[in-house]
Amino acid sequence: MEIINDMDRKVEIDYPCEWKYKVIGEACEKIENAVKEVFGERPHSCTPGRVSRRGRYHSYEVRTLVHNEDDRTEIYRQLKKHDDLKMVL
Repeated sequence: MEIINDMDRKVEIDYPCEWKYKVIGEACEKIENAVKEVFGERPHSCTPGRVSRRGRYHSYEVRTLVHNEDDRTEIYRQLKKHDDLKMVL
């Protein structure tokens, strides 16, 4: 797969590889449950990150092994459409 960055250079991704997603939501338990729903039995890690200044939003880093571009983008789509996740990066 090729990704074009802001320097107009193409980046090659060699699969399989570990991929990181950053997910953001309002309640820790809901974020963790959303990640479990999307990943099911698939091996992954979900590590708490930062909390917004007012404590309303929480971020988590989710890591997993992706096997190809379709696998990576499908996980992203599943996370993105989950109601309890406000943002996925």
